[in-house]
Amino acid sequence: MWKEKSPGVKILWIWTIGTAAVLVANVATSRVRDMNKVLNAHEESTDSQSTDSIITDQVIDSSNLDKHDS
Repeated sequence: MWKEKSPGVKILWIWTIGTAAVLVANVATSRVRDMNKVLNAHEESTDSQSTDSIITDQVIDSSNLDKHDS
């Protein structure tokens, strides 16, 4: 069936498929870029939150340590 088509129709099909491939690639790259922006923004927000929570007071009960040593 493909052999029966004229060269003009073949060129139009190749042009159409090529254009569709370019459009799909553009959409995919823009989605990946947007996802990277969201992930980077999320990482920056968690980094700023983690620096706030680094300073903590931790109380160790020495009587519990003595019980485990004996």
